[in-house]
Amino acid sequence: MARRIANSRPRPRGFTLVWCLAAVAVMGVYLMKVGDAWHMHVQREREFELRHAGSEIRTAIRRYVENGDGSYPRSLQDLVEDTRTGQTRRWLRRPWRDPITGADWQYLSAPGDGFMGVHSRSDKRPLKQSRFPDDEADMAGASTYADWRFAYWPDLNSPRTFTPR
Repeated sequence: MARRIANSRPRPRGFTLVWCLAAVAVMGVYLMKVGDAWHMHVQREREFELRHAGSEIRTAIRRYVENGDGSYPRSLQDLVEDTRTGQTRRWLRRPWRDPITGADWQYLSAPGDGFMGVHSRSDKRPLKQSRFPDDEADMAGASTYADWRFAYWPDLNSPRTFTPR
């Protein structure tokens, strides 16, 4: 009598390995999507910080010019500690750094001496291209963050943020 084996079909080999490789590939695709979403989130946060810091610096420059002899500050440190009148005034809490690059701002030269505003040194394209508030309306359609300019021109009776090239 011949003995019968209960399962005489050959067992597939390597099925578990193929299944694990497919699972790793699918997880990799999802992690790429999560990474892209996280990168966009971080860039939007930095854009918001750039607009906030630039607006604070523009306001500090305006206060510095209007509450002094009409001269412009020579550095951000002048806005942090204004000692022109004998007592220290603080128009800016701290010397903000450019949130996009993490480096110092690029200064916009003022007539005479000092600077009238700042802008980023980054050549990246901004995510936000429209729906800016009125005081930042000139930023719409900018091709780089360096085109987002935060400056104060007292002769125009309003702060401006962007200088067309």
